[in-house]
Amino acid sequence: MNVPTTMRAMVFTGPHRSLELREVDVPTPTPGQVLVRVHACGVCRTDLHIIDGELPDALSTVILGHEVVGEIVQSPGQDGASLLPAGTRVGGRENLCASALFTGYHVHGGYAEYALADARYVFPLPPSYDDVHAAPLLCAGLIGYRAYAMAGDAQTLGLYGFGAAAHLVAQVALAQGRTVFAFTRPGDREGQAFARRLGAHWAGGSDQRPPTLLDAALLFAPAGALVPAALGCTTHGGTVICAGIHMTDIPPFPYALLWGERSVRSVANLTRRDAEAFLTVAAATPLAVHATPYAFTDANAALADLRNGKVEGAAVLTMLH
Repeated sequence: MNVPTTMRAMVFTGPHRSLELREVDVPTPTPGQVLVRVHACGVCRTDLHIIDGELPDALSTVILGHEVVGEIVQSPGQDGASLLPAGTRVGGRENLCASALFTGYHVHGGYAEYALADARYVFPLPPSYDDVHAAPLLCAGLIGYRAYAMAGDAQTLGLYGFGAAAHLVAQVALAQGRTVFAFTRPGDREGQAFARRLGAHWAGGSDQRPPTLLDAALLFAPAGALVPAALGCTTHGGTVICAGIHMTDIPPFPYALLWGERSVRSVANLTRRDAEAFLTVAAATPLAVHATPYAFTDANAALADLRNGKVEGAAVLTMLH
């Protein structure tokens, strides 16, 4: 495939600013990297945290986006590495190490027509999902699945923040015979109805108590006040798992909420094993991925809709080449 020398990209130029549509150079892969022609890129709440200046050390100018679905167009190879051939449809994730450089945060990501990826962290995607519906699997799905795995054999799960991640992990849990309770923003009747349509046994506001105590609570909303709220709804020996990269401060709470061998833990970085395990589950368990497509030049509108709770499931940018 002939690769052009320039491409369009939606570029972050600093906190609290709209992304700018720019013409930039197409990057050149080095050994160990692949160049991906982007077909779709999911819009993640992490992107909002970067725009809002809530995450440290972001580049002053960077192309956002890490839920990238596309086709390998250049693969220069590397000694000892087995790279996927050109033409393979893949999804890319951050490289994971103590000094990781995160895609769409420290290095350029997928809000563009082309993107570089570390060849070790791209994965063939289940053919049963088209580009738009595969994109949310790559962050929402993976982070949800890692949080779910941390819940162990918990039979009654509470999902706080019923968005892109929760609507996928809920389906996995239901398929495995678990009880799922969905917590939304207070008064969000549409979100609660969405959870019920997907099979949740109960749905209500985060200010409500569920019908029975939870064995584990997975927190996808970045609100620290949900930690004591979830602890108050969790049984002895239960776990509250915080699954976001950023969360507002957790307010003081009485020790009685933690007592009884309850625990609070967080999800940090994902691993290749997480990706392999979840994509295997996604291939075997048909997931109803709810995704709203936006032209990639409408990235600012997609981010605004995500911020304002107007997206049912996930928002995905699509590329017209």
